Amino acid sequence: MKLPVYAYGCPHLRRISDDIGPDYKDLKELIDNMFETMTSSEGVGLAAPQVGLSIRLFVVDANIYADEEPSLEGFRKVFINPEIYKREGDEELMTEGCLSIPAIHEEVLRLTTVRIRYEDENFQEHDEEYSGMAARIIQHEYDHLDGILFTDKLSPLKKRLLKGKLRDISRGKTKTSYKMVYPAKK
Repeated sequence: MKLPVYAYGCPHLRRISDDIGPDYKDLKELIDNMFETMTSSEGVGLAAPQVGLSIRLFVVDANIYADEEPSLEGFRKVFINPEIYKREGDEELMTEGCLSIPAIHEEVLRLTTVRIRYEDENFQEHDEEYSGMAARIIQHEYDHLDGILFTDKLSPLKKRLLKGKLRDISRGKTKTSYKMVYPAKK
C-alpha cells in the first residue's frame, strides 16, 4: 500500500526518532509499504518520519545508480535503529532532492564514506562501511531520523532564496505524482 509522504513543515520531519524492537506492530507490512511508496514516487530512499512515524527506520534502493557505480547493483536495504559512528573521506558537493520537499534540488556537501551500525528487517546486527552514492543516500535518510532535512545544510543565502518555495510546499502548492500530507494547506 502506498503511504502518503509528509511535506516540508510537518512536525514529524523535525522530531528525533525512537528506536524500535522486534515486537513493533506490523513492521514487515510497514517496510513493504515504505518500499512501495518510495518506488512509486521514484525515490531512492525513504525514512519513517517521511510517512509520519517517529521511529528509527529507513529503506533504500540505489539500483538506479548501478550503471555509474556497479557496487549498487541490487543495493536494496532496510536500516533499523541505525547509528552512523564514523564519517570520513573527501567532502563532495552533489545535488540532492527529497520526496518531502518536491521540486527542489540543491547541492549539498557531505563526506564520501560512512561507517554505520544497524539492524536489518530480521533484527540481525550489521556494522558496515559505505562510500560514494550509497554513503550519500544513507546520510540523507539518517538525517531524517534526527529531524534534519537537506535544506538545513544549505547556506543562509540559499535558504532565504528558497523560503517562498518551501512555504508553498508546506501549503500544498506543489504537484507530485504521489499523495502528500501538508501541514498548512488551506
